[in-house]
Amino acid sequence: MSTNNVLPPFAPLDPAGIDDLLTADEIAVRSSVRQLCAERIDPYVADWFERGQIEDVRSLAKELGALGVLGMHLEGYGCAGMSGTEYGIACLELEATDSGIRSLVSVQGSLSMFAIWRWGSEEQKNEWLPSMAAGEAIGCFGLTEPDVGSDPGNMRTRARRNGDDWILDGRKMWITNGTIADVAVVWAQTDDAVRGFVVPTNTPGFSAPEIKHKQSLRASVTSELVLDGVRLPASAVLPEVTGLKGPLSCLNEARYGIVWGAMGAARSSLEAALSYANDRIQFGKPISAFQLTQQKLVDMNLEYTKGVLLALHLGRRKDAGKLRPEQVSLGKLNNVRQALEICRAARTILGANGISLEYPMIRHANNLESVLTYEGTVEMHTLVIGQAMTGHSAFR
Repeated sequence: MSTNNVLPPFAPLDPAGIDDLLTADEIAVRSSVRQLCAERIDPYVADWFERGQIEDVRSLAKELGALGVLGMHLEGYGCAGMSGTEYGIACLELEATDSGIRSLVSVQGSLSMFAIWRWGSEEQKNEWLPSMAAGEAIGCFGLTEPDVGSDPGNMRTRARRNGDDWILDGRKMWITNGTIADVAVVWAQTDDAVRGFVVPTNTPGFSAPEIKHKQSLRASVTSELVLDGVRLPASAVLPEVTGLKGPLSCLNEARYGIVWGAMGAARSSLEAALSYANDRIQFGKPISAFQLTQQKLVDMNLEYTKGVLLALHLGRRKDAGKLRPEQVSLGKLNNVRQALEICRAARTILGANGISLEYPMIRHANNLESVLTYEGTVEMHTLVIGQAMTGHSAFR
């Protein structure tokens, strides 16, 4: 066996050499999304977070559309038709900038666009998907309600027949993009089953007041949806699905993106902590030279590396058509939980500086408190996996 091989250099933020597992196309996607974030978002996102407002969000949506990341893993209708793994890598880069930016893209592509793409009519697809893929139209997804979160089967929003039309009444809560949306995919109880409706937001009786006073996902538009006698034609119904299969299939798409995205927040915090530790001098040397700091850095990097490997494995399964919902729950449960711990540990390395928005840790940690909860809480994903393991449902 030859001993003359020259080993590649050690990469501090890729200690296991995961880049070797990526294709040239996947690396190109990562580079293009990272460049857009660096130029268009990173210099401003801390200010957006502090003010609780994204500057010119519609222009940003069009730039994201021009890059091809809106509905990027969907085929046709102006969508990029990229792989699930490429979509996941894009989510990681977007969330390395901010969870709110990844949420904008995720809700647009994996929830509202996917619902129309998977369950809509040809007329609905042709009307909405090309403009949504371009970022010219913004979508939102109305499932969660003020009194109904993890148990969507008990939603109170109702749709009733009135001649050939439908009348929708109800409220939805914690809806990303709601106030700025041009179209809402709204799920409602009917006399027969849960149905989905494509609702133009200029329909009389529809309103979407923005939710204020958040301390998480502040660089994101979060809204309530109010449906007060919203009259829709029969053509507004998503024709290809009835029951909870519809909204749950969309949530599974979005949760997959979170598996990747959470690792972006983790990487950003780890990278900032490592840089700070090398620059910060205490007791005559960089704090990165102390054993306890090195232990924190190594432990963070270990969990980050495992999380990215898990995300990549699930991405390969998705592209092979073998990804089960329980496996997405496994990824979301582990990666968001570990990303939050990484952000907290990274904050401690910076001491008091860690709570400043000059550094990303506290912003990522605050955001991840929401990501930990939305699209399936820790408890719900735990029970999904537990049921798959044991065959016993513990939900009720």
